[in-house]
Amino acid sequence: MEDERGLERNREAFQKHQLLPRYLVDVSVRDQSATVFGRTYASPFGISPTGGAGLYRRGGDLMLAEAAAEANIPFIMSGGSNASMEEAMRIAPHNTWFQLYAAKDRDLTDALIGRARDCGVGALVLTVDVPVSSKRERNWRNGFATVRNGTLLEALKLKPSILLEAMTHPGWVAEYVRHGGAPTLGNWAPHAGNGASKIDAIRLGRTQTPASAQTWRDLERYRRLFPRPLVVKGILHPADAIRAAEIGVDGIIVSNHGGRQLDQAPASLDALPAIKAAVGDKVTVMLDSGVRRGADILIALCLGAEFAFFGRPTLYGAVVGGTAGVKKAISIFREEIDLVMGQIGCPRLSEIGPDFLWRDDWSRNR
Repeated sequence: MEDERGLERNREAFQKHQLLPRYLVDVSVRDQSATVFGRTYASPFGISPTGGAGLYRRGGDLMLAEAAAEANIPFIMSGGSNASMEEAMRIAPHNTWFQLYAAKDRDLTDALIGRARDCGVGALVLTVDVPVSSKRERNWRNGFATVRNGTLLEALKLKPSILLEAMTHPGWVAEYVRHGGAPTLGNWAPHAGNGASKIDAIRLGRTQTPASAQTWRDLERYRRLFPRPLVVKGILHPADAIRAAEIGVDGIIVSNHGGRQLDQAPASLDALPAIKAAVGDKVTVMLDSGVRRGADILIALCLGAEFAFFGRPTLYGAVVGGTAGVKKAISIFREEIDLVMGQIGCPRLSEIGPDFLWRDDWSRNR
């Protein structure tokens, strides 16, 4: 994400659009529920996968799951989460989806899919937009690194700023020590072998991803292995969307990985209309990246998305306020959606569409 232009582009894409209100409509009762893959959720959004949440707040992944279950929205557990998919399913059995980062070892990938199938996750979300690791200069500047061999000497190679954070927040350090140190990669740990350490599990996950040799043929195999909804996340090209639909996926999440992968990629919102036009109703089209307000979600729905996801807002909520912080972030979005629906004269999401967007060519506004 080099200069973080992708991040800026995502935000700017929403800012380009204006909602066109209709008045003298009865909006005294408003319904923002939305149905995806046969399940009705309370709102048209869910929590995107945000890996490493447990590094920022002990138990952060499960806080996200708990808040999603209470709000009745989907929670996509990251393949790089610190808790495991089985733990999330115990907390949010009807709301947990699982993000698959394929492994270089095909048998290991199949084992991850098998676990997702057997524990009953609602959907398998294959993320395809990380064929190689990106250049994340902010991480370099912040001194973010992985302790590769678990020794104190290696840990001390972290930047002084990181050590200063530890010194100024002793409560955080004490909490991690009390619970056995920093968390591992919960979804990879069962495959690291008997007696494997936390560092072994982290090393396995880091060395097995990204799976640069993954192809459409692998997606065909995943389709055969997973019997419930299969979603491909990271699609930006209409031709890729068409091919995914032909293979039989159930959904597509139009995404540029929150601007964290290819810095020169188009904004997800800009890519959305062409993808929707390409696949129509053959698959469920969803979106993530750049969503910061309830109005953003309504704009995405106007442009063809059936559902939207966001990651940063709920992750920040978890860091600042734990489970209560996540719930607060969700409630802000729900309140904003409800308010904007009332303001634009749209009592039900089934009525949302392009006619609620302003067009500079006035003759096209009808």
